[in-house]
This record gives sequence, structure tokens and C-alpha cells, in this order.
Amino acid sequence: MKEKIISIDQGTTSTRSVLYDKEGNLICSAQQEFNQFFPNDGWVEHNPEDIWQSVLSTLKKLVKESGITSSEIASIGITNQRETTIIWNKKTGKPIHNAIVWQDRRTSEFCNELVSYENIIHKKTGLTIDPYFSATKIHWLLNNVEGVKELALNGDLLFGTIDTFLIWKLTEGRCHKTDITNASRTMLFNIAEQQWDDDLLEVFEIPRQILPEVCDNVSDYGMTEILGGEVSIGGVAGDQQAALIGQCCFDPGDVKSTYGTGCFMMVNSGDKILYSENKLLSTIGYRIGGETTYALEGSIFVAGSAIQWLRDGLNFFEDSFETEAMSKKASLDSRVLVIPALTGLGAPYWDAEARGAIFGITRDTSKEDITKATLESISFQSKDLVEAMKKDKATFKKLMIDGGMVNNNWFCQQLANTLQVEVSRPVIIETTSLGAAFLAGLKAELFEDLSSLKETKVIDKVFLPNGDEDRYQEWKDAVKKILVK
Repeated sequence: MKEKIISIDQGTTSTRSVLYDKEGNLICSAQQEFNQFFPNDGWVEHNPEDIWQSVLSTLKKLVKESGITSSEIASIGITNQRETTIIWNKKTGKPIHNAIVWQDRRTSEFCNELVSYENIIHKKTGLTIDPYFSATKIHWLLNNVEGVKELALNGDLLFGTIDTFLIWKLTEGRCHKTDITNASRTMLFNIAEQQWDDDLLEVFEIPRQILPEVCDNVSDYGMTEILGGEVSIGGVAGDQQAALIGQCCFDPGDVKSTYGTGCFMMVNSGDKILYSENKLLSTIGYRIGGETTYALEGSIFVAGSAIQWLRDGLNFFEDSFETEAMSKKASLDSRVLVIPALTGLGAPYWDAEARGAIFGITRDTSKEDITKATLESISFQSKDLVEAMKKDKATFKKLMIDGGMVNNNWFCQQLANTLQVEVSRPVIIETTSLGAAFLAGLKAELFEDLSSLKETKVIDKVFLPNGDEDRYQEWKDAVKKILVK
């Protein structure tokens, strides 16, 4: 019986392949990190072949550990780091350049030149002009890699975000498709008309023929024989929208915040586009059966990657789980503030040129103090988003959290205290892969509808505010000192 689902969760620093049963229970998973490349200040790249090999490796390990065969798999779901941009030759299958990662800031100067288009881009896409999104990355590749523009105009090249590249590889070049959530993050997609926008393609000088077909989140994304026999790819969503689905945030006002490489807070805004007046992003939450649900999102570029920097760059600890004990050991008198603008600042500042800083250090400052301050900084950035959402009339009383960082109970409690709201953590904190599994399961008819998915959700722990956070104004004042815009 085909009653199991595989979710491919392709993230910024690692790839996970996860096996779920028809009730949404996690059976087993396999994970593999891959190299990050930083060729210049503010530049971040991935080797697409590294990403593809990490998918193959984790799938192989998953099959070995679980003993499953293709005959047991009802469908495959894919979720991915959004905005990261790849262009490849459709004849050879080879990328023309490394993938330009969503964190990359190389197109900052070009973005500054687009200021006259700010209103039209915001109205059409719900986004703000920033190097974060795919359009300026595509423009850079077409204009900075020798011979590429001509190949694109001749119809020899294909563009895709990571989901599209994986679908193309998994189907051996038979499908060049993306889902509507990933499309909505390119800055080329009109979220009201729900199609690629000719005006924007002209602004960014991008030929339409390189773009993939845009599909619902639950759709036919082709068949793969990667597991031996044929298995369908039935569900795809960008990682943050997948987490929204995995958290079962299906009603207007439901909000989740994912703490992975970055932090992404997203609130369901129903069937209406809620245009932000406070530098948040309007985006598509999901489209299933042709019915679209929109969302309002705040994007923080650096969250878990700041912890990774403390671990790998400064050698403060060997494993991130140590940060909870270190935060408890930190001095109660420490006034250290960390601003982790390692790749600029996202919402609500949108300053690509800002760089990180540490304030308030003395000779007594310890690595525990800096670690604690780094965790606090992520809760302060979360409050920035909450305050912006409140101004946009998107109020809520409870925050659903997920992602690797929320294993840290100290951080979760700090979050509740800073935001002064109830913070709820599910048993399955990797809700990104779960959301992709839900979508694939809907396509395979293992799940009846969205409402039935709510029955699978189990809460692990609820954190209630047990104190006030009195340093938020200090944070705001410190941020002003590092802003360039």
C-alpha cells in the first residue's frame, strides 16, 4: 500500500529528507550540510551540484535506514530555501554559475537605481525593492556571466528557484515548473493577477522564456524514478509557506514564526492582499484547488546563522544545544547588545548595507554574555516584526513557533517575555518538511482536506510571559547606530 510520504526539505545550510506516515507522524529522517561560499563582502553562493548531491545522499540514507521501496511511497513533497537563484543550460543541465543565495547583497547598487519603480513593484508583487528577491539576481547573472544573455534570448537557458531546479533534476528534465509561493518571491510575479508580469520582466530585462510554469501547491510536478520505481511529486511550497501549512495556520489571523537560518514571521490574511505600510511583505500563503490564501510576512535575514557564526566563526561552543546553558550562566549585570546584521538587515529596516555590531562589552564580558545577547537579539528582531504587524492591523494573541532554534527553552521563554504573548511549540518543530508532506499527502488523497490536517497537530509546550523585557528601547537605539540608509 502506498501510504508513506517523503518530504525533501532543501534549506540554506543543509538538506533533509524526511519520511512521514499517512497520519503525519515522522518515521525517520536524514540530513546533510553542504558548503557555503562567500566570494566577496556580502556575497553568498551555493554550488547547485552540491545541493543536488545532498538530496541524493539524504534520500539514499533514508531508504537504507527505513527499508522503504518506491512501491510504498504515495507522493513526494518539496520545500526549499526561497529566492535563491539558479540559471542552467537546458541542453547540458549544467548551471552557468553558482546559485546566488537569498542572503546575497551584491545587487544593492542596482536596487538603489530602481527607486522610481518602488510603488509599482510593491503594488504588483507585495514586495519591497531589495537584493533579497530573485529578480535582481537573475539580472546580475544575465549581465555578468559572459555569453549568458545571448543564450537566454535564444531559449537555451532556464531559470529556477531551488524547487524548480530539483523538480527538473528529479524528472530528468521533463518538468520545468514552480509553485505559486516560490513564484511570489521572485519580484516578477503579479500576486493579484497571479501570473508573470510583463512590465516587471521589462524592468529587469528578463526574457519570459527562461521562466518556469507556475502551479498550485498541490499539483502534478511530474514523476521521478530516483527511488527505483515511479513516484509522483505532488506538493511544493517555499519553506516559510510550508511552515505556515505545517503549523495548520489556515484561518485569518493565525501566525507562525520559524527560527532557522533566518527568522520569518507570517500571518494568514485570508483571501485579501494586506498591503503593508510598515515595510512588511505581502505574499501568497498558498493556493490549493485554485483558491488563494494571502499572508503578511516579516523577514529577518540572520537568526540561527548567528548561532552558527558563534560556533564556527568564533568557536564559542561545539554544538548549538550548549547555548541554553550558556545563556543561563551569563552575567545578570551584562549590558551587551548584539546586532547580527551579518548580511544586512531585513524587515522592517531593509538596509542591505548595514553590518553587525556588538555594544556594551567590557573586560568582564564573557562568551556566555555574547551568546545570550545574540539570542536576545533574535527576540528583539521578532518584536520589531510584531510591532510592524500591529501597525498594519494584523493583531494576534498567540504565536506558533518552529525551526531548529526553538529546541532552546531559554530562548522560547525570552521570546514570550519580549513579545508579551503566548508562544506555542509543536511536537514536530520541523514544520517546514511537514508542510511539504501535507501537500504531497493531499495530492495522493491520504488527507481529505486542510481541516483534517489540524487533527494531526500536537503541542509540545506553551510558554507564557513571566516577566517584562526592559531592553527593547536599548535595542532600537543601537540599531539606529548601524543603519546606512
